[in-house]
Amino acid sequence: MKRSYDRSSRLAAAELTRRRIVEATVELHAENGGVGTTHEMIARRAGVSLPTVYKYFPTRNDLIPHCTGAVIEAGPPPVTRAALEAIAGAPARIRALAQSTFAFYAHAAPWLRWSARDALELPALRDLLEATAAERAELVRLAFAPRFTGAPPKAPVALATALLDFPTWQTLTGAGFTGAQAVVVVSDALVTLIESAARRPPRSNRKENLR
Repeated sequence: MKRSYDRSSRLAAAELTRRRIVEATVELHAENGGVGTTHEMIARRAGVSLPTVYKYFPTRNDLIPHCTGAVIEAGPPPVTRAALEAIAGAPARIRALAQSTFAFYAHAAPWLRWSARDALELPALRDLLEATAAERAELVRLAFAPRFTGAPPKAPVALATALLDFPTWQTLTGAGFTGAQAVVVVSDALVTLIESAARRPPRSNRKENLR
């Protein structure tokens, strides 16, 4: 019984230490970014020894999933595919997607402001950002779907995915727009975009008209 108790105590202590390291990392990444945060800084903030930080997280890349996971978990819940599919009409879907996306940016801005720089040196972050962009493109296609009989054209999907990226929110709010106003600006632009794309004849028809 004593061995079991001791083992449980050690596991609990290890989990507490791990949590303190992650919490310190989250704070420091907001202040300095992933590249600007060293293991020494984390050890001081967490109140643990430097070898302890290396024991749990040997490299900066090992810290990235835990930091981003904590930030995502603490933020507003993202819109899901099922939620978008339950919304009638492309304009309403676009508005819901923009609201969800920009609400997360408002929460995660202290970390996201470093992401473009950090991704150049941290493969774990680069992979995460690429996966996030791919998922955003899927949600854009789903939002556009009611306006098209087939798959939405690639060009407007790519443009919409870019307009829903963090730099757009950063630019608009930096120019004085509120979060709600930024949602309206981008949503209106995307609705105009898909209406133009939906009215455009298929490429084969356009070639026929040019003859």
